[in-house]
Amino acid sequence: MVVSKNTLKILAALVWYMGGIVLLLKATDLLFQAYTLRPRWQVPSLAIGLGVLVGLVKSRFLFMPVCRKNLARIDQLSQPRFWQAYRTRFYFELAAMITLGVSLSRMAQGDLHFLISVSALDYSLGVALLTSSIAFWRPAKNHPLSHM
Repeated sequence: MVVSKNTLKILAALVWYMGGIVLLLKATDLLFQAYTLRPRWQVPSLAIGLGVLVGLVKSRFLFMPVCRKNLARIDQLSQPRFWQAYRTRFYFELAAMITLGVSLSRMAQGDLHFLISVSALDYSLGVALLTSSIAFWRPAKNHPLSHM
C-alpha cells in the first residue's frame, strides 16, 4: 500500500508524540509510587527538574537531528509504504527500549531511589521526544526538507 510522504511524516510524528506522552505518564506514576514510600520528600521535584533539563539537552543535540534525518529519508522514498515511517531497525530498537523500560519499572518497585532514578530517566526521554517533535512541523534552517 503506497501512501504519501506527508502521511508517513504524520505517522512518524504520531509515534514520536505517543512515546513522549506515555513516558511522561509513566514517570509521573513512578513518582507517585515513590511518594507513597516517603511522603513530603523533596527529591521528586529534583527528579522532574533534572529530567526536564536533561531532556531539553537530549532534544537539541540528539533527538532533533534524528527527526530531521528521518524526515530527509522519507523525502527520498520513491514509493513510500506506511511501515516506512521509520527504518525497520527503529522498530526493533523501539521494542527493545519498551522492554527495557518495563523491566526497569518493575525492578524499581518498592525501592525509593530506583523509582526516582527511573522516573527522572523517563521524564528526560519524554521531554526530549515532545520538544524535538518541532522538527516534524518546522524544517531546520538551511535544511532541504519540504514543508508538510
